[in-house]
Amino acid sequence: MKIEEIENEIIDEFGVYDDWMDKYEYIIELGKDLDLIQEANKTDDKLIKGCQSRVWLDSEMKDGVLKFYADSDAIITKGIISLLLRVFSGQKPEDIVTADLDFIDKIGLQEHLSPTRANGLLSMVKQIKLLALQNVEK
Repeated sequence: MKIEEIENEIIDEFGVYDDWMDKYEYIIELGKDLDLIQEANKTDDKLIKGCQSRVWLDSEMKDGVLKFYADSDAIITKGIISLLLRVFSGQKPEDIVTADLDFIDKIGLQEHLSPTRANGLLSMVKQIKLLALQNVEK
């Protein structure tokens, strides 16, 4: 499935909820389905800088697509990284680098996060795109 199609699915899913408390609960639920990074890979070089909580991100290139693994010590943050990986994991690096991510604004995520969590969200996106850029075929 293309990035835009996954983003539209997420927009539809969030549209079901009127209340942001319900949306937060949904984000927390998403975190339970996260493709977890292996414990051995929870190293300082895999920590995303700029996040208030600890978030580890790893990736592997397989069959022309980038697969991501992550974990966090905070349940909301775990849900947010899970949401991002749902969009990006299994995509071509070129598509990840050029994705505009307007779904984040359309579901109202950034505006409903504390400033530190919003910065963390931006740091997660930046790190995902950086890993993708490193895997774009020259």
